[in-house]
Amino acid sequence: MKLNHKPLSPARIEVMPLIDVVFLLLVFFIYAMLSMAVHYGQVVDLPSSSSATLEIQEAISVTIQDNNSEVLIFIGEESVSLARLVERLHDIKLKTMGTKEPEVQIFADKSVSYQELFKVMDCVKEAGLSKISLQAVAAKQGFESPDAVNP
Repeated sequence: MKLNHKPLSPARIEVMPLIDVVFLLLVFFIYAMLSMAVHYGQVVDLPSSSSATLEIQEAISVTIQDNNSEVLIFIGEESVSLARLVERLHDIKLKTMGTKEPEVQIFADKSVSYQELFKVMDCVKEAGLSKISLQAVAAKQGFESPDAVNP
């Protein structure tokens, strides 16, 4: 008895599903990296600046919030009084003594008074930290002062 066997086609790897899986993994990792964002502190309304850039290196995050009549200060997520700010910053500096001096990024709400900002900056300097940067959000298109008078 003679059986009719069709010749078997050679096995092949389907590339399209493989490409779909690779792109899915790529999107997942990109999204995961973007969600590991930089700032671990309190939410404040930052002023805008046309020269603001994203800082990538690790730094000490000091946040200043204006809560009606009182000013709240945070190092990362930890609430700190102005009197203990120097002590806490000095402790953090001692923990990172083996590496280079850490930078202090100050996130101050727009409504915080200039005097309060300088009190915090004085505490940072008193703790022995000299790399200080004030944070702002990038302005949309060009920088225009809110107090500017249009002719």
